[in-house]
Amino acid sequence: MSSYDAIVIGAGPAGSCSSALLAEKGRKVLVLEREKFPRYHIGESLLPFTHEPLKRLGLLNKMNEAGFVKKLSVQFVGRSGKASLPFYFGSRYPENIAQTWQVLRSEFDQLLMNNAREKGADVREEMNVREFIKDGARVVGVKAQDKQGTLHEFHAPITLDCSGRESLAASRNDWRVKDPYLNKIAVWTYIKGAKRDPGIDEGATTVAYVPEKGWFWYIPQHNDVISVGVVAEGKYLYRNGTRDSKTIFHQEVEQNQWIKDHIACGASTGQYYTTGEFSWRSKYSAMDGLVLCGDAFGFLDPVFSSGVMLALKSGMLVADTVEECIKANDYSATRFVDYGNYMKQGIENMRKMVYAFYDLNFSFRKLTDKYPEAHGLITDCLSGDVNKDYTWLYDRCAEMAKIPDELPCGDAMVLSAGAAGE
Repeated sequence: MSSYDAIVIGAGPAGSCSSALLAEKGRKVLVLEREKFPRYHIGESLLPFTHEPLKRLGLLNKMNEAGFVKKLSVQFVGRSGKASLPFYFGSRYPENIAQTWQVLRSEFDQLLMNNAREKGADVREEMNVREFIKDGARVVGVKAQDKQGTLHEFHAPITLDCSGRESLAASRNDWRVKDPYLNKIAVWTYIKGAKRDPGIDEGATTVAYVPEKGWFWYIPQHNDVISVGVVAEGKYLYRNGTRDSKTIFHQEVEQNQWIKDHIACGASTGQYYTTGEFSWRSKYSAMDGLVLCGDAFGFLDPVFSSGVMLALKSGMLVADTVEECIKANDYSATRFVDYGNYMKQGIENMRKMVYAFYDLNFSFRKLTDKYPEAHGLITDCLSGDVNKDYTWLYDRCAEMAKIPDELPCGDAMVLSAGAAGE
């Protein structure tokens, strides 16, 4: 049995960010990571608003030195192959924020985890957290199993669940809430030697439409590799009776001329991947002694590459909140009310944009043709500047798309004084 100031489950972006910032404050932090790094992970395109967390972590120079492809914009391509004008982040933000990166997650996550170690966090890989230890309704630690099968107990007044989309806390407490509409499947591969756009557009993320509001991502990476994937409803992707990932991928390539032209000169690296049921949210963001961060809090949708930005942001906000908890010796869920509300606001703003994108009646071109001033607000949201008032924009989007009501999820589970002691 070992005691710490904080236990962090998972060494992905949320876990490595929060643990590094707490360790930097001199706190005794334990990070338990199930896998051995480096490990493969999808989610490779960063948004400009990852700048602040990366700056706080002291990683901007290392990011520039890592060889990652620089990303300056997002563009949208119709099924005919015609591209929209790119949404350049530099039209709204200074150069140091507007330029972000396309990353290889095995390298990026390793960099983040190494940084947490360097700042003093006790990071233990191949440690699989099996359950929470509770004192009444309060989480006071975890039980974890090492690769030899030995069980260990670790205690701390606060545990940060950064366990990714599997979300240990949400799964064990039956807190998982699916989005009522966003239920997509992704099929992807990596192409070597595929075409890149010239000049400043060389590192742009491209979102290319296929029928039924499906879409391709096209993400240029270093070492002459492109990450290419298609996302759509399962009933659309499986319409020809096959579930073979390679067959599905190449049947959809035929649905967009831009994608077809761009990968024609390249060659697949050979492996194809499939995953689904992206979109969900945890009913609660925190309970006494426990807070959820990153994908363990919820995952929206891959279309606007918001996952890593939200993970880093939540890790940064939680670290700051936990530091205040330690100073006050108060680890109740009440301490995380503002955190939960702030994350909900950002996710819901991006979620409205995602819903509009998937609506068959919506197009960015039609919206910006009618309301040119919408271009800047769309760029803001696509940059990850999600915690601000977008009422004007979504009122205009509602003229051609169904804009969703807020999901009743993400509040801190604040118990009454009597219930907390039971």
